[in-house]
Amino acid sequence: MVKHIILWKLNPELSEEDKAKVKADIKAGLEGLVGKVPGLLEVNVHTEGRLASSNADVMLDSTLESVEALKGYTPHPAHVAVRDNKVLPFAVERLCLDFEV
Repeated sequence: MVKHIILWKLNPELSEEDKAKVKADIKAGLEGLVGKVPGLLEVNVHTEGRLASSNADVMLDSTLESVEALKGYTPHPAHVAVRDNKVLPFAVERLCLDFEV
């Protein structure tokens, strides 16, 4: 299995109200990919409970069947739609950590 972890920092120019909507849209979009993307087993998007010591706004914690499944996830049209419409327009920074478990 493979863990695919992403951290995003949202545009600081967004109002708190806009950030809340963006976070909810990212969460709904990415968690909704389970069952649509082959090999994507679990998705949890963390948007609440952020401590003041944090320097990221949103965390994607996902589990895939294999490295091959991860390679298929990235270009999958359902993932691309969420990425291009719900994440990229609002994120200014992205960090990724992929590892086998």
